[in-house]
Amino acid sequence: MPVEAELAPMSKHILLIGGNSGMGMASAMKLKGEGHQLSAAVRSPERLNQLGIPTQPFDAAGPAELDLPDHLDGLIYFPGSISLKPFHRLSEQDFLNDLQINLLGAAKAIQAALPALKRSESASIVLFSTVAVAQGMAFHASIAAAKGAVEGLARSLAAELAPKIRVNVIAPSLTDTPLASPLLGSEDKQQAAAKRHPLNLVGDAEDIAQMISFLMSDASKFMSGQILRPDGGLSSVRIF
Repeated sequence: MPVEAELAPMSKHILLIGGNSGMGMASAMKLKGEGHQLSAAVRSPERLNQLGIPTQPFDAAGPAELDLPDHLDGLIYFPGSISLKPFHRLSEQDFLNDLQINLLGAAKAIQAALPALKRSESASIVLFSTVAVAQGMAFHASIAAAKGAVEGLARSLAAELAPKIRVNVIAPSLTDTPLASPLLGSEDKQQAAAKRHPLNLVGDAEDIAQMISFLMSDASKFMSGQILRPDGGLSSVRIF
C-alpha cells in the first residue's frame, strides 16, 4: 500500500450546527476538502448547499427538533452573539438571549446528537467561548456570562462522556468575520483592534478552521476538557 494511503486521514461524519459564514464557512470548506462527510443544521442554508452539504433548519434562539443520522463522529456548535452594552443598560432579556443562543442551543443540539455520537469509536464535540471569559472586559457582562457557562458545560461533559467522546472549547479573541463586522468595519478600527493584542493581529477565520480540523482529527485523541485560546496573546501576555 502506498505510504500516502496509509497516512490519509479517515473520513468522519461531522455535524455542523450553524456554520453558514465566517469561522463556520471556513471550517466547512476545510473539513470538506479533507474528505469528511458533512451535514449541517442552519438558519440560512444557501452557502453550505452550494458546497454540496445537506442541511436542515435550525435556529439557536428557538431550536427545532433535529433529524440526525445514526452515526456521528463530530459536532461543532458555531452559533454565537456579540452583545456589547454597559452593564446598567443590560436587560434580563439580553442575558436570556445570550444564554439561549450560546448555551441552551448548544445543550439541546448535543442532547439530540448524543446517541449518534456514542456510536463512534472516538467522537469530538467543539464549542465556542470568548477571550472575555478569561480576560475581564468592559461591556461584555452578558456574553462573558453566557460563554463562561459554555466553558463549564464543556468541562462537565468532557468528564461525563469520556472516554469515547472528547469535548473541547475554542475561545478566540476578535476575529474578522461577518459577526464582528461592526467592530472591524474600517481600516482604523482594524488597526486599533490589532494594537490591543500582543501579536498586533486580529484573528482570521482560516486559523480557527485549522484548529477545528485538529480537534476533529485523531491527532487530538488525547485532549478533552480543554479551552484553546487563539487570542493573539491577549488573555496571558502583557507587553510593556
